[in-house]
Order: sequence, then structure tokens, then C-alpha cells
Amino acid sequence: MAKSYNRYTTIRYIIDAPIIGITYFFAFNITSAKSLFLAPSYSNFFFPLIALAGWYIAASFTRLYADRRSNKYSEEIVFIIYTIFLFTILMSSVSFFLGDFFQFSRYFFLVFMGALFVLLFFTKYLIRKYVHAAIYQGKLFDNIIIVGSTQSALDLYETINKYYYYGYKCIGFLDNSISKLNGCTYMGKVKNLETVLKQQNVDEVVIALPNSQSVETQHCIQVCDYYSTRVRIIPDFDQYASSSIQVNNIGLVPVINVRALPLDKKENKVLKRLFDIIFSLLFFILMGWWLLPLIALVIRITSKGPVIFKQERWGLNNEKIACYKFRTMMADSSDTDDNGHYHQATRGDARITKFGAYLRKTNMDELPQFWNVLWGNMSVVGPRPHPTPLNIESIHTVDNYMLRHVIRPGITGWAQVNGCRGETRMPGSMQQRVNFDLYYIHRWTFWLDNQIILQTVINIIRGDQNAY
Repeated sequence: MAKSYNRYTTIRYIIDAPIIGITYFFAFNITSAKSLFLAPSYSNFFFPLIALAGWYIAASFTRLYADRRSNKYSEEIVFIIYTIFLFTILMSSVSFFLGDFFQFSRYFFLVFMGALFVLLFFTKYLIRKYVHAAIYQGKLFDNIIIVGSTQSALDLYETINKYYYYGYKCIGFLDNSISKLNGCTYMGKVKNLETVLKQQNVDEVVIALPNSQSVETQHCIQVCDYYSTRVRIIPDFDQYASSSIQVNNIGLVPVINVRALPLDKKENKVLKRLFDIIFSLLFFILMGWWLLPLIALVIRITSKGPVIFKQERWGLNNEKIACYKFRTMMADSSDTDDNGHYHQATRGDARITKFGAYLRKTNMDELPQFWNVLWGNMSVVGPRPHPTPLNIESIHTVDNYMLRHVIRPGITGWAQVNGCRGETRMPGSMQQRVNFDLYYIHRWTFWLDNQIILQTVINIIRGDQNAY
């Protein structure tokens, strides 16, 4: 890893220390009748030291400082909230046991934690933008080389080129049979890896060889170990796509665990269902009671036809459900084209009304589906349900398509917040959407749901270029 990135990682650790101090002094002076500077005491200055230790302990449990260059900022926000939650528990325990030593107002912790979240939110956002700018200017990145020319290698190469802020620069690839990889520099056969590591400044080697070339893979690992170069392997696990995979060791033997899906566990099902009910009720109590009638009124005024559009879609275990949306197209619009194929909405689609275009852009046409969530045939987060004709078209053309129906469909999902929205006419676009859905199904956590909801809100505010 580049030395400059090590400095960035150190800054991420150190900068939280003054933030803890600033928020403490702010909260104390806001909630106390006496100013900290006018009535100093050893206890008042000892508490920030305890708070600092507690913060780094909480952060170590939540892995707040893990490298998340290739993840969205919404994920970092979730980890900030998670860390503050644990930090609050720690500091509340300290205050309980040392209540005679520390004297605070009843509102102190509320102000302290609120100010801490705000400062961390903006500070870490500014740091992330600084890192992105440095990467864009070529000052902060890891040089990597790819060994192999499989589809996974190509996908990796295209991903790091598209998302420059991941901080990786591929300087070339090696392969025994293919010398072209979408413009990537060819650096010879796999046996040339040692020569390349001698001559080039390489931070990381990514091995993307098929399983049949296990001897070459082992050779590459040995070469990387000798030159102290970090190595990663993109495994050929397509045959296990229906299961969640975990790699660990029994002694010195690496073992692949093919595990049950997270939502197969009863406690996870109950947690997700409770969250769906509580979140939906809060939506109707805080916003739905006035926002839904307002949208319905505008639709009624601006176009003829019903306010609500009901469409048959597939839900859990392929059961057909009635999915409700605000109508965004002309009332007499057809779902099929002249050839009888399902007619997806396209950019500039003449069937979409002016107000309907706005609803689609902001995702507000999906709001009636909170009724589906309360009824139990949808979830707040999950794979988006597709219309029946689109499902039938995709069954035989998209790998593992039906696996996306092993959990309830959602109003928003992992695929949607990663840009997989709109029509799927381009080759591979539906497969990419399904791959995101399967990633979510295999790696579901409560915190991932919160991250997706947060990213959805950000996309609504910012606007989604693929929403039309």
C-alpha cells in the first residue's frame, strides 16, 4: 500500500481525538449552569480521557476504521451510528459507576452524542472527498496487477476503471493464453510474475485464475509471499451461487463453508418483520397521512384515470402479489409492445405523464407499497418485484434468476442503490441486477438494511439518473 494512504489511515484515527474533546466541551457548556473554563476541576478534564478510550474501544468492535474506499458513504454513516450506539452504552456505564465523581446535567449525554454525530458526519465526509480528489489527481492509489483473464478478472478491471475513487490502478495483467483484456496492458505469461514484481512498483496482486489452474495459483502466492506483496484471490465459486460462502481454516487446511441464508434463521425473520412493521407505521404517522393524499390529488388534477396502479408481480416463493404504485403513465397505456413482449419504461417514454416523471425520478411512485409491507407480502428492503411478463422472459436467460424470490421483495434494494434501475434491454443488465440481489440475500444483516434505506433517501434527494 502506498505510504500516502498509510498517512490517510493514521489521520482517520487521530482526528477523532480532538472531535471527542470539542464535543465534550460544547455539551458541558451548553447543559451546565457553570462554564467549564470558569469552574475547572480534575473530574471535568478526566472525563474526556475516559471518553476517548471508550470511543476507540467501541470503534474497534464496530471496525469503524476499516478501509471502505470501495463502499458508499451511507455504509460509513451506518458504522458511525453503530459506534456511537456502543459508545453511549460504555459512557453511560462509566457515569453510573462513577456518578459521584462526574456531575452532569440530565441533557448532557443527549447533546454530547448529537454533537458528536454531526461533527463526525461532516468530518469523515470531508476526509472522504479529500481522498477522492487525491486519487483523481493520481496522488493516492494502489498499483495492482491481475493474474488471469477470466470473466471475473474483466469485471474487476472494468470496475476499478469506472470507479476511480476505489483507489486502485491496474498496471497490467498476466495470462498464459490471452493477451487482450479490454485495453489492459499485457505483461506476459503467469510465470513472469516474479520478473514483474522485481521491475514494477506493485502494491497488490489479484489472482483470477480458474480452479483448474491450482498449481499456477499456488506458485503466484509463493512468489508474492517472497516479495512481501499483498495478494488476493477471486475464487471461481459460481457453482455455489445459491448459497452463502465463508472461508476459514481447520488447523492449516482452508475450508469453504456453504451456509444457510441469514434470513433462514427464525430470529432474523422476526427482526426483519418487526422492523418492516415499525418503519411502515412510522412512515404513515409522520408522512403518509398527508403526503399520499397530496400526491393522489395532483395525479387526479394533472391526468385522467385512476390514482393507484395495480400490477401483478411475483413475491416470496414465486407467489403472485398485487403490487400497488401511484399511476405515472397515461391511463390507456399498454404494458406490451407490438410483438407481445413486455414494454419497459424507457427514457423519454411518451406514456409517462409529466408529474409521473417526477414521481419516478424521486421514487415516490413506490410509496403505496408500504401497504404491501404492512400486509406482509413485501418488505421495506429486498429484491424489487418484477412484473409477471418480465419474470417469464428472464427465467431462461438470466442465471439464478428464480433465487431472488426466496425472500420477500422490497420497496428498495441493494441493486437499486447501486444504480441498477430503469430498463434492462442492454445485454447483461438484468444479470447484474440479479447478482446484486443475490449478494443481498446471501449477506443480509440488519445494518445492511439500514444502509440501503439511508442510501435510498440520499438518492431521492440527489436524484437518480437511471430513474425514469
